[in-house]
Amino acid sequence: METSSPTTAAESTLPLVQNDPWLAPYEPILQARQQRLEQRLAEITAQCGSLPKFATAHQRLGLNYDGRRRGYWFREWAPAATYLSLTGDFNGWNRGATPLQKGPDGVWEVFLADKDYAGRLTHGSRYKVHVGAANGGKDRLPATVRRAVQDEQTKDFAAQVWRPETPFAWTDQKFRIQNYVREPFIYEAHVGMATEEHRLGTYLEFAEKVLPRVQELGYNCIQLMAVMEHPYYGSFGYHVANFFAASSRFGTPEDLKHLVNEAHNRGIAVLLDVVHSHAVKNEAEGLANFDGSGGQYFHEGARGNHPGWDSKLFDYSKPEVQQFLLSNLRYWLEEFHFDGFRFDGVTSMLYHHHGEGVAFGSYDQYFGPDVDEDAVLYLQLATMLIHEMKRGALLIAEDMSGMPGLCRPIAEGGIGFDYRLGMGIPDYWIKLLKHKRDEDWSLGELWYTLTNRRLGEKTVAYAESHDQALVGDKTLAHWLMDAAVYHHMHKDDPSDIVARGLALHKMIRLLTLALGGEAYLNFIGNEFGHPEWVDFPREGNSWSYQHARRQWSLADNPDLKYQYFQAFDQAMVTTARQRRVLSAAPAKELNQDNHNQVLIFERAGLIFIFNFHVTASIFDYRFFVPQPGRYRIILTSDAAQFGGFQRVDDSLVYETFQEDEVNKLSLYVTNRTALVLARV
Repeated sequence: METSSPTTAAESTLPLVQNDPWLAPYEPILQARQQRLEQRLAEITAQCGSLPKFATAHQRLGLNYDGRRRGYWFREWAPAATYLSLTGDFNGWNRGATPLQKGPDGVWEVFLADKDYAGRLTHGSRYKVHVGAANGGKDRLPATVRRAVQDEQTKDFAAQVWRPETPFAWTDQKFRIQNYVREPFIYEAHVGMATEEHRLGTYLEFAEKVLPRVQELGYNCIQLMAVMEHPYYGSFGYHVANFFAASSRFGTPEDLKHLVNEAHNRGIAVLLDVVHSHAVKNEAEGLANFDGSGGQYFHEGARGNHPGWDSKLFDYSKPEVQQFLLSNLRYWLEEFHFDGFRFDGVTSMLYHHHGEGVAFGSYDQYFGPDVDEDAVLYLQLATMLIHEMKRGALLIAEDMSGMPGLCRPIAEGGIGFDYRLGMGIPDYWIKLLKHKRDEDWSLGELWYTLTNRRLGEKTVAYAESHDQALVGDKTLAHWLMDAAVYHHMHKDDPSDIVARGLALHKMIRLLTLALGGEAYLNFIGNEFGHPEWVDFPREGNSWSYQHARRQWSLADNPDLKYQYFQAFDQAMVTTARQRRVLSAAPAKELNQDNHNQVLIFERAGLIFIFNFHVTASIFDYRFFVPQPGRYRIILTSDAAQFGGFQRVDDSLVYETFQEDEVNKLSLYVTNRTALVLARV
């Protein structure tokens, strides 16, 4: 088959191809994606009037109160089922007392009038839907259940009627994402592990105790994990069973609304870690084999099972599945005022092979038969809906494949996300710390890794996220200091191991922020070098909470060195926000000195100097700067308040001079130190 030359990109009608000539051979596929999207939107509009109106399945399905008729409607999509009934404490858990009638579209329904059920079906009532099918009869949780609660004794989950007398009173009407989040500084967090005690944390505790810390540190977004209900706490929230239910283990829906409302009143946006890439395979709690057909929401047979995650895979080609998932997004935006989403497992969604064991090195892999075009269409519909529903909403894709256009507008030929996670950056840092001596770090490799991203597609840079902290791996602080993180953290302890770890921890994080992207992410507690990995209660650790918590007291103890990690993180974020570093053009390298291990670059008009040398501190270090003038140090990792040795006087003003017909500065550049200079 002939392919057009990259030079034909100028003739393209798609900006995505115009900006990347190597996409020219694949423009027919990109155009076909556009056409398929337009066709699907036309079908949706003809059926429902608009995409947002299509995304209202939750307003019809499940248990919904009808104020006009005075009673509850219950509806469930189960086309292959032979019998459905409601069972619960309202009818003595009698599976034959409240049968549903099947409609022509495969939706079963029953109306529960107040005159018959007012005293029985009340706020807090528990219920299930009994589904009779080819595989027998089973009690299930409704697909769009808004609240699921677990019995402490039996550990069984049931749906719960949730209709408080007084609705939650929002006070965040003035919050606008675009006014408060000019550049995303994201604090990734898990509500359950956000307390220091050996137990579950709550939404209310997070709002009261953690949000003030996040605000003080300078982060303007929180990204909440494990909010969507999941039966197994140890899954970190990634094996979702009930997509419309906020996890009851952390509190009530009103408690979560209070958290979001409080964040907004502090100028902090709230992102939901949404899992539409797969679902838990549990039938008792989840959607698997709901109507007994072997598929329904998921692909039938082997294709419906994720090979690595032991979970179920959605069939994105089905209109009902599209509607279910799109309605889910609308629900979280409207009901809980979330400001956007971090989409988990996008690589798994995009490809039939799910990215398992695949190294992406060719454009052919992004446009060949391995791509799940149904998933591409769904993601386009999703990003379009979200941006239509909420102006300024932030959408982040967890993708390690580098799919071109993933983070470009649909009108340009893209898929519509705003940012992708820079997943190669934390992997690089861990690999470096595990396999190379400090003396052997390559500045060229480092620069390439942190700057290698698609032009025009924004990246969330991070040195570590929850992935690096999970059991089986270690945090950066742990890699750097190992056992010393427990035994040598008193501020008067002169440990060389901790001195090295503290110095490199600060440098790695600042370099990642300054070079790696257009947004920055930190995982809860890592800003102060949290000493331990994350391991949730499970049989293998005797159901312990020892590693499923955050030891805030370490950061707040004036006698410990953890305070220095946190103080630097706060100063780093504050400096970057004030100077608009993340929204600036990519960094320009000014100096790469592999002999002295000194890297210097410019971004946002600031000069960043990193001396990674183990021992060499260099007097009168001369280097080129693009702008003549007077400069001063606005941030130094070696400052005493950050646990450094205060070897450089940051009150001095440095003036450029001419040497070899270029502007230069001369500084004392100390080993294992990062400096940030600004013109005055």
